[in-house]
Amino acid sequence: MIDIKEIMGILPHRYPFLFVDRIIELEEGKRIVGIKNVTINEPFFQGHFPGEPVMPGVLIVEAMGQTAGVLAYRTMGKEAEGKGVYLMSINRVKFRRPVVPGDQLRLELDVLKHRGLIWAFKGKAFVEDQVVAEAELMATISDREAE
Repeated sequence: MIDIKEIMGILPHRYPFLFVDRIIELEEGKRIVGIKNVTINEPFFQGHFPGEPVMPGVLIVEAMGQTAGVLAYRTMGKEAEGKGVYLMSINRVKFRRPVVPGDQLRLELDVLKHRGLIWAFKGKAFVEDQVVAEAELMATISDREAE
């Protein structure tokens, strides 16, 4: 298991834009399962939507991307140190049902391809045993932009 402290050592994201709380499974080069606890305290719920809070679909996809980034970074080891993981494309996105405060997202990603610094993943987000979103993501590992 990878806790939030280790995730923050891998990803550059911070509150309010860090969307993975822990990793519960990781098979380097193949598969990862992450968890995002969705709470009413999330700042996006103030405007999406007042009186009927729904997690924006693009943030569910971002959570998948961040989880995939942990997998790529951990798989590449020293080669990835000091570098960032950047999304290149998002395809075949489908949203199945709303995600609301109190839900726990389980983010499951499998590697489709890995060549050099380019990665392709197939991801699904679940609440309990129900698929709430799915997508194919492509990412690259490269030097981080000047901070």
